[in-house]
Amino acid sequence: MNAVDIMTRKPVTVRCDLPILAAIRLMLGRGISGLPVVDEAGDLVGMITEGDLLRRVEMGTEKRRPDWLAFFTGTDRLAREYVQSHSRNVADVMTRDVVSVSEDAPLEEIVELMIGRRIKRIPVLRGTKLVGIVTRANLLRLLAGLLDVRAESGNDDKAIRERIFAELSEQLWARVEGMRIDVKDGAVTLGGVITDEWVRDALRVAVENVPGVKEVKDDMVLLEPFTGTVLDPVFERRL
Repeated sequence: MNAVDIMTRKPVTVRCDLPILAAIRLMLGRGISGLPVVDEAGDLVGMITEGDLLRRVEMGTEKRRPDWLAFFTGTDRLAREYVQSHSRNVADVMTRDVVSVSEDAPLEEIVELMIGRRIKRIPVLRGTKLVGIVTRANLLRLLAGLLDVRAESGNDDKAIRERIFAELSEQLWARVEGMRIDVKDGAVTLGGVITDEWVRDALRVAVENVPGVKEVKDDMVLLEPFTGTVLDPVFERRL
């Protein structure tokens, strides 16, 4: 899945010559926390977000330094900060170094950028033209849809059991040899011996995520690997 498959097309944008008050009202009215900034040709030139508007002289939140520290701070940096906190134009306040992707950027790349750069939205470009935007909300809607599909995918018990074994056979931590997996009307009972509590949880999660599974019953026995001592009672979890 790529950016073009999940992006919001024709995102709300602003021009760089717009007053920040108009941009703020637009963000509040649309319930969004950031806006791409484009020029007359539709090229992306920046992004204005809530974070760009936190340090403002009007609120008394502009960055302040002790006189001795300001003395050692470069005048260019002090001047940039003054413009950021005092200007009323989008062009002066917006972030110019914008992380963007092309339409064919894979979903994994987008997620890595969001996490690594600590950003909530990524513009999608075709050349230099803005054609869409991917936000965290887009990703959540995608995930919700995928979870709904899995939850609604029913099947007979034999097919469910086969899917469980197929899933576990791909996991390095899972040892299906000697495991007992019984399925009746979508209710799965797991049996066998395990020696790690994390494996118990991982098995439960793996089975819960198999389409058609309605309930997971845990009859597995946790043993201390060196002494063979049973460490905990039977556990049951309902979805």
